[in-house]
Amino acid sequence: MTGADRPIRVLLADDQHLVRTGFRVILEVEDDIEVVGEAADGERAVAMTRALRPDVVLMDVEMPGVDGLAATRRITAEQEGPGGSAVLILTTFDRDDYLFAALRAGASGFLLKNGTPEALVEAIRVLARGDGLLAPELTRRVIATFARPGDAAGAAVSGQAALDELTPREREVLVLVARGASNGEIAAELHLGEATVKTHVSRVLAKLGLRDRVQAVVFAYEHGVVRPGG
Repeated sequence: MTGADRPIRVLLADDQHLVRTGFRVILEVEDDIEVVGEAADGERAVAMTRALRPDVVLMDVEMPGVDGLAATRRITAEQEGPGGSAVLILTTFDRDDYLFAALRAGASGFLLKNGTPEALVEAIRVLARGDGLLAPELTRRVIATFARPGDAAGAAVSGQAALDELTPREREVLVLVARGASNGEIAAELHLGEATVKTHVSRVLAKLGLRDRVQAVVFAYEHGVVRPGG
């Protein structure tokens, strides 16, 4: 998402000035990260993303007017395919409804504000590489929600045509991605080079119309490619 010749460009979206200042202090000591703007509400975040085209938007959930989830939906709806601005949701509230709403809105990552500065910096780097960020404990919660029987049946049917486009190797890669494996772990499991795995992951995302690995996890469980405990 960002080239090695320039820093990762980050937009801060939070209605609390002190919070934005704290994030800026944390990020601006990193040589490979540049804060390019600040927004105090979702409407402004959408407009600034459109104008500045940051690599990553740090998005609070609860903001006046247009909230962070609505802003995320608008930002991701305006972007087609890879290369757009990735949204990292940050919130003080450890609530499942926020997590799932953020994923459905197109967010590429979800962090709690009580995490460490190191975790925030690493999350930004992960999203800037074009990957998603979903911690193992959050993955379990996603599985518990999206793998329920019932209304998932229609989604499974609609996704089957896309799944049929995958080669057997790409399907193997999707299964391992859904289980939370890194590219290195997938390479070891399938006896492939990491560069080859990265190519397979990119093709899987493109064929399924997904932005990143987070959406791949959701897709795989929602469409029955993998199942809890399987």
